Amino acid sequence: MKRSSIILIAVVAVVLIIFAWVRGSYNGLVDADIAVENALGNVNTRYQERADKIDQLVGVVKGAANFEKSTLVEITNARASAGSVKLDANDLTDANLAKFDAAQNQLKGSLSRLMVIMERYPDLKATQNFSALQYEVAGMENRIATARTDYNKTVADYNSRVRRFPSNIFANMFGFEKKAMFQNQAGTENRPNIDFSEKK
Repeated sequence: MKRSSIILIAVVAVVLIIFAWVRGSYNGLVDADIAVENALGNVNTRYQERADKIDQLVGVVKGAANFEKSTLVEITNARASAGSVKLDANDLTDANLAKFDAAQNQLKGSLSRLMVIMERYPDLKATQNFSALQYEVAGMENRIATARTDYNKTVADYNSRVRRFPSNIFANMFGFEKKAMFQNQAGTENRPNIDFSEKK
């Protein structure tokens, strides 16, 4: 075999190895980006589930209790505000995530106040619809927390790929940017206590 043929084969082999390496790094970044989009979709689904259940909850309360309308107006407005703030998987900055989180926390706070007020109505607490919704609200908050945790794990993996060498070279070349993670709000380390037992 001629020396020029050996050199040509070696060059082709090196090019193929580099191509496979670049392709693998790029595809790994794409897969991680798609995983973030999927995790964000799951978070949005859980928040939408809560928004839908809040409509049912407000309907049950309207039908079973006669208390100040300002509470229902507050929760309806908070739900509308939370629904108007959308997250785009291609623009997951700290500022955008903080804005989304603030709107969702406003809704969560309104919902907590509604639950506390509903404690004062024994007839309401006795209804089957309220009992079912009470458990659904707790379940919704748990599913939201799980979806946020899964999202953060997925983003941590993605951000690690974007920052680690040598994939960071391709991340910069192809525009893969670091994505924001959900942060705990001050005081969230303390689980809220919603007591549905009879007041004495």
